Amino acid sequence: MGQPVTFLRTSSPKPGVVRFELNRTLTGMGHERYKAGDEIIDTRPPDVLAKRIFECGNVESIHMYGSMVTVSLATTDPADLESVVEELYTYYVPGVEIPSDEELIAMVE
Repeated sequence: MGQPVTFLRTSSPKPGVVRFELNRTLTGMGHERYKAGDEIIDTRPPDVLAKRIFECGNVESIHMYGSMVTVSLATTDPADLESVVEELYTYYVPGVEIPSDEELIAMVE
């Protein structure tokens, strides 16, 4: 469950830079910048996406503004970033138990 994020992946004239234009905004009107080695402690969607992108390896930095995500890679070898971006809002993957209606109601009360 959850809604897959659709995007358009574009390259940059600068080698090792990849851009994703998403179908939804992540940051509103704010800029978010992340560098490799930085501790990301928040759980907002841009923070979660940054953590997941860094886990792919080969990433130096990430910049997010609105619905645009720019990833600077350490080498020109692109990681499998498409699936990471696409599955940002996919919560129930195989092996994850979907809560019952009663459990969901209990969470609200």
